Amino acid sequence: MRNCLIFLLLSLSSLVAMAQASASASVNSRATVIDPIQIDKTVDLDFGNIITAYNPGQVILSPDGSRVAFGVQISNSVPGNVTPAEAVVTHGNNNYSITLPESFLLYNQENPNQVLRIDQFTVAPQEGAVMDIIRIGGTLNLEANQLSGFYTNSSGFNVTVSYN
Repeated sequence: MRNCLIFLLLSLSSLVAMAQASASASVNSRATVIDPIQIDKTVDLDFGNIITAYNPGQVILSPDGSRVAFGVQISNSVPGNVTPAEAVVTHGNNNYSITLPESFLLYNQENPNQVLRIDQFTVAPQEGAVMDIIRIGGTLNLEANQLSGFYTNSSGFNVTVSYN
């Protein structure tokens, strides 16, 4: 009888051990591949002709192409080439952010020690479904008695777009 009882206990313990040792489930996988964000410049930023003054001043060029001068003069009869920068952003209908520098220097072609600083960049996007046109303006800062001449910086400034 004792052997039967031992056999019965061993049989029951093996049933308990075999009850639920593992389980599994089927998991589906997915991935969506999107096009990389892209930016292509179409127009450079150009503040046009500015008349130097005895005092420091600023010219604010808005993304819509209008400009306002403080402390210096701009000529409406001889404005020069006045254009906000323009770029096309291809984003596949995804949200993105735009990063611009805090400031950027322009150098006088004849005297590179003479500089103009651009800061306070502003952006206005014309939104599309998968492509936007962005226009960029900024503030040009002039010193008192700024040396006349053509100011440029061939390295340009970076406009960075990134998916959010």
